Amino acid sequence: MFKLNLKIAWRNLWKNKGYTFINIFGLSVAMASCILIFIFIRYQLSFDQGYKNQDRIYRFTTDWKYTSFEDYSQGVPIPFAAAARNELPGLEKTAMIVRSNVILQIKNKNGTDRIKTQERIYYAENDFFDIFNIGWLAGTSATALSEPNTAALSETMAKNFFGTAENAVGKVILLENSVNLKVTGVFNDMSANTSLPVKIIVSYQNFSARNSKNWNAVSAQIECYTLLKNGVTPTGLEGPLRLFNKKYYWDRKIEGKQTNSLQALKDIHFSERYGNFADLYITKKEIYGLAVIGVFLMITACINFINLATAQSINRAKEVGVRKVMGSKRKQLIVQFLTETFTITLIALIIACILAELGLPQLEALFKARISFSSFQDPVIFIFLIALVLLISLLAGFYPALIISGFSPALAIKNKITVNSGNMSLRKILIVIQFSITIILIIGTAVILQQMDYVHKKPLGFNTEATAMLNVPADSLSQTRYNTFKERALQIEGVQLLSYCQQPPLSGDVSSTTFGFNGRKNIDFELRKYIADADYFKVFDLKLIAGKIFLKSDTNSGYVVNETFLKKMYINNPQDAIGKILLLGGKKIPVVGVVKDFNDKSLKESISPLAIFPQKGDYYKIAIKMDRNQLVPAMHKMEALWNSTFPNGIYTAEFVHDDINRYYESELIMGILFRVFAGIIIFISFVGLFGLISFVAKQRTKEVAIRKVLGASTLELVKMLNSSFLLLVFIANLVAWPLAYLLASKWLSGFVYRINLSVWPFVLAFLVSMLITLITVSIRSYKAAVANTIDALKYE
Repeated sequence: MFKLNLKIAWRNLWKNKGYTFINIFGLSVAMASCILIFIFIRYQLSFDQGYKNQDRIYRFTTDWKYTSFEDYSQGVPIPFAAAARNELPGLEKTAMIVRSNVILQIKNKNGTDRIKTQERIYYAENDFFDIFNIGWLAGTSATALSEPNTAALSETMAKNFFGTAENAVGKVILLENSVNLKVTGVFNDMSANTSLPVKIIVSYQNFSARNSKNWNAVSAQIECYTLLKNGVTPTGLEGPLRLFNKKYYWDRKIEGKQTNSLQALKDIHFSERYGNFADLYITKKEIYGLAVIGVFLMITACINFINLATAQSINRAKEVGVRKVMGSKRKQLIVQFLTETFTITLIALIIACILAELGLPQLEALFKARISFSSFQDPVIFIFLIALVLLISLLAGFYPALIISGFSPALAIKNKITVNSGNMSLRKILIVIQFSITIILIIGTAVILQQMDYVHKKPLGFNTEATAMLNVPADSLSQTRYNTFKERALQIEGVQLLSYCQQPPLSGDVSSTTFGFNGRKNIDFELRKYIADADYFKVFDLKLIAGKIFLKSDTNSGYVVNETFLKKMYINNPQDAIGKILLLGGKKIPVVGVVKDFNDKSLKESISPLAIFPQKGDYYKIAIKMDRNQLVPAMHKMEALWNSTFPNGIYTAEFVHDDINRYYESELIMGILFRVFAGIIIFISFVGLFGLISFVAKQRTKEVAIRKVLGASTLELVKMLNSSFLLLVFIANLVAWPLAYLLASKWLSGFVYRINLSVWPFVLAFLVSMLITLITVSIRSYKAAVANTIDALKYE
């Protein structure tokens, strides 16, 4: 029976090639989009999965809560792990891991460099391997890093450095041109979707600050992981953690009500607040947003299918009538029409899989992630594809099957089938839903593009044009060459200004501290530190509004603070701050200047209170201002000079403008996705609209013919056929506007600096939807209005 139904379905689909093509094309594009969204969400949800005891692995984090300031860090104080092992019950294993960027060298037998590279290494305690149950190709977790000056490599890194994993064991790697590390083990590569992309792990005993007792110093480069004992839960540790925090923070009067808390491994990748070593995260909000877009796509595609199926239902009336006269039951007809829908959906799925495979590289490039699409490697994808086909077949096919199978045999054979108003009302509701989704996406796209344009054009309070950041070694030998390098660099044609510093004005590399001002200790907020020389202000065109810049000196002769600092200290006149003493890092030094506020973080965050001051031993960046017309040759000459001046270092350079754009990558990605998916949904929606106007035109063929005979003009007939559809789209706008407003307002609330949500995105969506509707339905209405009246009335 199924084989017969399939054969009949194929014949009917082939007979109506036009409708079949539109249905398959619309469904395949929607399904391909859903498949891409699904595999991306699946990839993101698979982060930090697959470890033996993953449900018991947690990371300790640090929080601060001042009177008017809160801060969060993925890091912990250096002495934290040792104290936690001794005083927190329920911890089976605890390990510190510290991230660092270093220069590694592998020498030839004659002493020359075979490999010289800058790599990210991790100092880790042995228990780290046991917590994550990392397998070993050579060596063991108990012995690999038990001694100082030892290192373990991932399989890939071992092959890159020494050809094979076996060859790596026993070899020597030179760390920072000073320490010989012996390779004592090779471990399995971490998965691509991990928050811990460790490839080179060095014994924790080589971490120079490991014996620090400072509980007030916390760095995001220092994390602590723990494996809870079986049966122990974070809730059960709340009491001991509270006592621990009291002993080491509150009783010691450490500022900011500093506390440590537990974060589950499964939550790390989705934590915007804390971050991770992979520097990759996606919020659950973005995951839900993509899932909603996928649902919108499928709803739109199904509505489109229903409209097209009902539009051509009249053509099937005689077939249904004859089959009912010959004894077919309604149940059999429903199965027949569902089989046709299933066939269309299955063909669409095959095409969708091909389109998804073609679109996957673009998705990978967009999200900068390696994503595989194989239903054989991942059974969940196969299950999703089956579920997708069955769900769409049922949602899209059941209503048309129910309507068509319900035709009266007598009326069907006489070709007198009409669709009652109730069914037409349902179709109108579907059109309103479909276009409401389309309008919401148009408004959302317009708002995202407006905000991104605002972000790129808003003055940040400093100038980034033709400004590059170069790294600079901070060892004592390199520091003696700073002045020489600067003198020679300024002689390069096209180089205008140069400054030694730690970061550009807008940076996520935040270093903040408690402070005292004018003889009083501040307990309301922390002060952000900017370490830079006096030329920093000229390079980035920072504006002084009071006082002067500190002296050109290797030591700190004065602080330059910003306007936000004055506001938080309730100082109205910037001149009143000049000469006041700022206690920072145990040193009492006067404020010598006030700089106009500039955005030191992304526009999602408020401007920090900050102080800029020089400190020669702590520079690790060079900011260079160049003539944009001589940018390329100047950069080439700068690289040659840098390599000759700092031969033991590795040259890297980055333009400040490019670095700033990275802060809005997720918003830019969402803008691209909205544009693409809004375009797809608009296309599918208006194809469905074309199908519905075709349905109505066929239903009203005789009415149109009679009106023409009675003198109605073509324009009047077109207006008559168009009016109901324009009304539906108008209603869809009214439904979509409040929903779009709520969604857009919620998204914009993530930015401290944002556009005002104006009426223009809503007007744009209204005009676009009404205009395309008018064009789409007018084409089909005009065709119906100019049709030969004799053909419609000759059998009456």
